[in-house]
Amino acid sequence: MSRAETDPPSEKDPGTRAVPVSGAALASAVRRPSPLWTFGLLRSELVTTVRRWRTLALLAVLAAVPVLVGIAVKIETRGGGSADHGGQGPAFISQITNNGLFLVFTALAATLPFFLPMAVGVVAGDAIAGEAGAGTLRYLLVAPAGRTRLLLTKYATVMAFCLLATLVVAVSALIVGVLLFPLGDLTTISGTRISFVEGLGRALLIALVVALSLIGVAALGLFVSTLTNSGIAAMATTVGLLITVQILDQIPQLHALQPYFFSHYWLSFADLIRDPVYWDDLQKNLGLQTLYAAVFGTAAWARFTVKDISA
Repeated sequence: MSRAETDPPSEKDPGTRAVPVSGAALASAVRRPSPLWTFGLLRSELVTTVRRWRTLALLAVLAAVPVLVGIAVKIETRGGGSADHGGQGPAFISQITNNGLFLVFTALAATLPFFLPMAVGVVAGDAIAGEAGAGTLRYLLVAPAGRTRLLLTKYATVMAFCLLATLVVAVSALIVGVLLFPLGDLTTISGTRISFVEGLGRALLIALVVALSLIGVAALGLFVSTLTNSGIAAMATTVGLLITVQILDQIPQLHALQPYFFSHYWLSFADLIRDPVYWDDLQKNLGLQTLYAAVFGTAAWARFTVKDISA
């Protein structure tokens, strides 16, 4: 047996064929994470967000609102008085004493103008800026995530929080409504009656619509979060913009612009308690939220992909 047959081929052996690997292909192979890794990143972001004391405090405040409303209505109507004070209370509040399920609708109507979007604005504003301020954003990008994938994961996390926060309000209101008030068939805004099971289904659908009504605020907060390295500044700016839009939406002279404010159709979920359901404003609301999500989501991506990460 010859030496050529026993010795391993050397690098200079003309019989050895080397497979050329370009730098771009090697970088692509290194940077391309598997779907399981992406799911792990999303799960990690969800767990981290929910475990923060700030998030838990926000959820506790949201859960406390239905409790306070329910107790206040119970005390107010204990002697047979009216709970709405001439229509000055939140929507549906006069119906709570007849059916505890209306506490769900009242709680969502009471928290949607400020408490729910404020909580979402805080989480969204902290999504990128908080990581930069803590010095962890650079390490997240060193992992095979990529800026686009990381931004999408952050937005998915904020969207999950929108649903979680809404369900916290709805479930808390349902529990308080069951404990303090009678239950039964539901009288719709149109005056017709539907079964309790159907009413419960509509309450769940309303909670979903309320959560979807917050995707515009979530995208806006995420965009603001890409503009600064200070989580506090991003959260304050997002909440400030939210308050400003809410004020502008109440000025009669701006009626021509108000249909384009992301908060204008928020309370259209009340149309789901009509029989039949009135879909016009609901569709406008969801369409407007989708538009805001597309515009500010694209702006966030454009900003984040060219952002100089120094922390």
